[in-house]
Amino acid sequence: MENKNLRDEIIRRSGVNPTKCMRCGKCTGTCPAFDEMEYHPHQFVYMVESGDIEPLLESKSLYRCLTCFACVDRCPRGVEPAKLVEAVRLAAVRQQGNNHMTANDVPAKIEEDTPQQLIVSAFRKYTK
Repeated sequence: MENKNLRDEIIRRSGVNPTKCMRCGKCTGTCPAFDEMEYHPHQFVYMVESGDIEPLLESKSLYRCLTCFACVDRCPRGVEPAKLVEAVRLAAVRQQGNNHMTANDVPAKIEEDTPQQLIVSAFRKYTK
């Protein structure tokens, strides 16, 4: 998928308008995974806005984001960086061969009290 189409698809999936970002960095300042991430929340927003998606797709930052939505709560403009990270993560997972896990990895992660909904969701996600 070419970058403009991928950019548009990520924006559509996330429901986020990245042009609203004023790059104040409040989202990054509140991110508990800041030290673990190669690209920080405000950088994700800018990179998606500018169509620079490829580095994000290959970044380990996709899996370092805790999806805690602290960045969403902190943004004064209502930009939701965590939703963009999730949409980019989904794009990476959907690219053939880039799944972070496989369906065969799921059973080893299951514990006695794991909700069935989580198990079904994991199998659906990692068998695509």
